[in-house]
Formats: sequence, C-alpha cells, structure tokens
Amino acid sequence: MRFVDLAAASAAVAATSARRAKVELLAGALRRLEPDEIAAGSAYLAGELRQRQTGVGYASLRELPPPAEHPTLTVAAVDAAISELAAVRGPGSHARRRELLAALFAAATTDERRMLLGLFSGELRQGAQAGLLVEAIARAAEVPVPMVRRALLLAGDLKTVAVAALTGGPAALAGFTLQVGRPLAPMLAQSAASVEEAVSAVGLPAVVDVKLDGIRIQVHRSGDDIAVFTRSLDEITPRVPEVVSAVRALPARELVLDGEAIALDPSGRPRPFQETASRAATRGARRAVRAALSGDADAGHGEPGGPRSFGAAPVASPEAGSVRSSGEVPTDISALPRIGTSGPAPATIPGPERPPGAAPSVLAAADTSGTTLLTPFFFDLLHLDGADLLDAPGRQRWAALAETVAPAHLVRRSEVESVEAVSAAFAAALDAGHEGIVVKAPEAPYDAGRRGAAWVKVKPRHTLDLVVLAVEWGSGRRRGWLSNLHLGARDPERGGFVMLGKTFKGLTDELLRWQTERFQELAVERGDWVVRVRPEQVVEIAFDGVQSSPRYPGGVALRFARVVRYRHDKTADEADTIDTVRAIHAGHRPG
Repeated sequence: MRFVDLAAASAAVAATSARRAKVELLAGALRRLEPDEIAAGSAYLAGELRQRQTGVGYASLRELPPPAEHPTLTVAAVDAAISELAAVRGPGSHARRRELLAALFAAATTDERRMLLGLFSGELRQGAQAGLLVEAIARAAEVPVPMVRRALLLAGDLKTVAVAALTGGPAALAGFTLQVGRPLAPMLAQSAASVEEAVSAVGLPAVVDVKLDGIRIQVHRSGDDIAVFTRSLDEITPRVPEVVSAVRALPARELVLDGEAIALDPSGRPRPFQETASRAATRGARRAVRAALSGDADAGHGEPGGPRSFGAAPVASPEAGSVRSSGEVPTDISALPRIGTSGPAPATIPGPERPPGAAPSVLAAADTSGTTLLTPFFFDLLHLDGADLLDAPGRQRWAALAETVAPAHLVRRSEVESVEAVSAAFAAALDAGHEGIVVKAPEAPYDAGRRGAAWVKVKPRHTLDLVVLAVEWGSGRRRGWLSNLHLGARDPERGGFVMLGKTFKGLTDELLRWQTERFQELAVERGDWVVRVRPEQVVEIAFDGVQSSPRYPGGVALRFARVVRYRHDKTADEADTIDTVRAIHAGHRPG
C-alpha cells in the first residue's frame, strides 16, 4: 500500500467527527494493507510507531530536507526505514540516525511528512482511539466486534490482533487466551471528581482500595520463571529484583498478579513519584532482558543466575500456563482449595489494617540492587495454578489473593456500605501520603483493557493559575492552530517566571481558535515550531501532582496538566508562585 494513501486516510479520519464515518475510513485503509504491512499500518492508524523506541526526538525533526514532489514510499518501506533507525547503536549513531531520518523525509511528500511528523512526535491528532480501531478491524475482517475486543484484552497489542483478524479471521482470534508469561492489557479505572460521584457510579456496598502513587506492575510467574511488566506492557524484570524476590517467595506455582510498586520512606510514607518512576524507565530495559536470555553480558545488565524471564512471548511448556479457549466456562475459584488452607474462599474480603514494612525478601533483594527500594503491593489476581480468574467476581478474586499473597504485599482495602465510610477511607489515604482511592464493585469481573464503571478513582484536584510563556503550533487535526502551551509559575524572589511543563489537554476547538489569535498578538519571537509570547495571559491549570524534573530550571514539573479555563480576571502578577508548586511537591496541600 502506498504510504500517501494511508496518510490520506488518516487526514480524512481527522476531518470528520462522525464515529461511523471514521470507522469506515479506517476499515477501508486496513483492507488495503498487504499482510506484511498490517502490523505497521494498524499502528500508524492508531497514531503510533510499531517500534516503541527510535532515538528520534523533537530536535531531530527541526531540520529536515525539502519534501518530495511525487510519492514513492510504501507502508512496508516506511516501516523498514524506521526499523533501521531504531536499530542504530554505538559510536557515530547520532550522525547515522540523522542520515537515515533525512533520507526518509526526503522521500516523503508534504502530506506524507505531515503524518511522519505526527508519528515521531506522538502527536498525530486524528480522533482515532483504540475503541474505533477495534471496530474498524472487526469491520475490515468481517468478524464480531466482541471477538476482536476480547482478543485485544488478552493479547494486549492492537497490532497483533489486527494481523490475526485480517489474516486468520475468527479462528485466529479465538486462539488468544490468557497465557502466563504474556502480558495483557490491565483493567483501568474511570475518574470521579468526588467521593459521591464515585459511589453513584459503583453503587453500595463497595470495596475501597488505597490508590498508590507508584508504577503499575503485572507479574507473571510459572515455577522459577518470573516476569514483571508495566502498564504499557514493557518488560522491566531485571530492573526490579525486589519484586521478583517477593513473588518468588509466594506459595504458588503459577500466578498472574496486578498491582503497584512504590518507593517508601522509613516511616512507610511514599517517596516522590519520580524516584519510583526512575526505577522503571523502559529505555534499554528490553535490551537487558534479551541480553539476560541470550547470555550476552555486555548487551545489558542481566546477571548470570539472576531472575529468569519468559519475555513477552507465550510460555512454551504445556504446564506453564493456561491454554483454555476463551469459550470455556471459567473455573469456580470459590471451591478451589488453596495452599495451606482448606474449604471455600471466605465471604468477606481480607485486607491488612495498614501496609506493614517491607518484607525480608524485598529487603534482601534491594541490598543487591544498590538503588531505591521498591515495595510491591498487589490488588488483584488474574490466574492461580491453572485457573483463569478474569471472569470471576472481584470478591472471589480478592479472597484468593489474600490467601495467596502475604499481608505485607497487599494494597490496603476496606469494605464500605455508606458514602461516609468511603469519605473516611479517602481522608485516611490522603493523610498517609497516598494519591487517593479506587472504589470498586465487588461482583464485577476483571474487565481487562477497559475503563469501565466497576472501578472509579478519586484523587484530590489541584489547580494553579499559571502564565503562558510560549505556544507550539499543532499538528494533525490541530495543524494551523497554536496548541501546546508552555506554562510558568511566578518567581517572587528572582522575578520572572519558572517553566513547569507543557500541555495541550482540555482545549476545545473554540479555545484553540481564541488562543491562536490571542498569542499571535502577544508574540515576541515567531519560530516554525514555537511562538514565544509576552508573559501576560493567565490560565487555570488542573493537574494530578508535581514531580521532580531535571528538565526544567525549577527542578519540578506538573503531572497530567490540563486546561480548565483562561483567567481574564487575573494579571500575571497575581499568578501562583513557584513556592506554592514546591509546597505541593513536598506533600503540603494548599489551603
């Protein structure tokens, strides 16, 4: 398939707001892909590159050769060029990468390079979310949507499912099962602005989990083989020996656990999120895993005799994972005897009063890592010794979890029957330094890969009035509009403003039109990419927290910042200060 035709389909999807029309356009593009192009082409239509790491950043995209006059690229050729870019390593890699990037863009027409820029920058705004791609794959392959959705839940990778659907049809999709060793897309929680809103969505009675500000982990174990995956399904096993050690100490042969890993201080309170996140950085993590498996000690940091990983591929051994088809009736785990127990699972959901200190196995592993200690806490169990638990009610999964995992590694959990009890749990979680709570329906199955109403999270909402320092031109659907805002807090001590990050979230079309006019009026420096403006316009920004960041001069950055509204009633002299931001970072909530 010509890449220019895929780019045209993407542009057409961005130009329409009708869901059905988007699905038809995407399905038409998928049908035209050659079998060896489906993985890359479906990724491009989802706004992603098939290769997760390419080494190409914003700076590399600023100086590009003129576009080609006539299209010559195919989807396969683009994928091959990006694969070659991603494989560049060693001395001279920077120059070689620039050479390859220039060759790719020189062969691309104006429309093609627009799509390439969106893919490399991660800002291909075409309004094609995963749900639309699922429907489009089903339409293109002429298979039921639920079958594609279920396969995606178990495979955790849209590209893999697209290839299966379009080349193998229903039979290939039915082959996806939960396999120990292969990560699946985690169940997600909706957001609620208040405890009352969360309870209204979930209902009562409910279960309340403390929401830890850590990294999501999914841990697979089969015998001595243990693999740890992130929310994005990257494997980080060599980076978290304490998680491996904790799971190896559990009395079960086969497990798939869902939870969080978090850095705690000596008193048990969470350390800044950045300390936890730095341990799970995935750049190079997959190379380290491959090196550990191949025995190439120079290619990664895997140690001989260290934790073994199955990687992201299915386990080969027939007894290493469940291979039941998705059409089988799930095992009734309420009647399953557990190691060291007898009889059915209890009617109530056990949970520790408070998370104890780190277990000895974790401390021992941390002593060998020489880095910040991460403690794993688990809140769900998806597979146990041959039984898939995805379709079991939460109450049964959590009872089995409490019987399998030591209290030191269970997320703090309570059963509630009133809004007042949920509010009390929310206040207790915040007082302990945690991020908030997740209110859960105890009878719901594990709806992998979906953000349903069975889990609803509540976090305190921070807002700040900040000043816009610069704006970036948008791409994709936002091309021609000033979109990405550079945000600054007032510095009362030194004067001026301290940059805290960027956001284009929360901007409606009306706001985009308005701010494009407004910031061109305030412009003091116009570049092809960034327009710098007089620091006069105040904007109210909502965010989830503040993290350490060496990237910005103030040493801190906002997490998940989004625009609430422009404050025309405030001047820049009335904006919030960097001291307020640092107070939030230190755990002091503004009054």
